[in-house]
Parts: sequence; C-alpha cells; structure tokens
Amino acid sequence: MTNPASPARPAKHTLLKVCIGVLGGGLVLFAAYIWLALQYSYSDGERAGFMQKFSRKGWLCKTWEGELALVAMPGSTPEKFYFTVHDDALAAKINSQMGQRVALTYEQHKGLPGNCFGDTEYFVHESRTVTGP
Repeated sequence: MTNPASPARPAKHTLLKVCIGVLGGGLVLFAAYIWLALQYSYSDGERAGFMQKFSRKGWLCKTWEGELALVAMPGSTPEKFYFTVHDDALAAKINSQMGQRVALTYEQHKGLPGNCFGDTEYFVHESRTVTGP
C-alpha cells in the first residue's frame, strides 16, 4: 500500500531547507553590513567646546550620550554637538571634564540601524582638556 502523503514530504523538507538558508543568508549579510559600517567611518575629526551634558542611556543597549556646546564667539548662541561613547574608561574621563573646555576626537558612522549602537552617528574615541583661548 502506498501512502499518498509520502511524496509531499520531500517537498516540505526542501521548502524548509530553502527558508532556513534564505534566513541564514540574510542574517549573515546583515551582520556583514553592520561590521562594515562600524569598521569604516564616513568622516572623522575633532570638535572643541564646553562639556555640557553626559549620561548613560538606553533600555537594553546602554551607551553614553553627550552634548558639547560649541561657542564660536562669546555672547553668541552655542551650537550643540551630540555624540556617543562606548568605552567606559573614556566615559569616566569625560565625566571628570564636565564643565571644562574639551576637544573630542570622533568618527562618524552612517547607516547603523536602530539606536543600540548609540543615539548619534558620532562616536568619540578620545578626549582632552583644552587650556587657553
């Protein structure tokens, strides 16, 4: 006796393998995209101003988010530079510089999905206190 359902089984297994392969391939491509976006920066530079605000934020992914007041001329309205810090040691250093004039070295990474990597696309990797005018 033959079972009419048995010829359909190989097709189900093949469809399941194809779906798993497509999902796995998609995850690999997504991970490769994120890796590339984190390895290569769109721009980099340095900004100097007064450290105004710095806090640890996030529901699941905690990152340090800060605000630097850039003052071009005394009495003018300051422009704000929003940035993200991932390194806890650097975050402690920046916390100690609160209210002082500092220079931040950063890299800009465009195209990162969500806010698990930070609220901004500017990732600071060095901070130093600026003395003088």
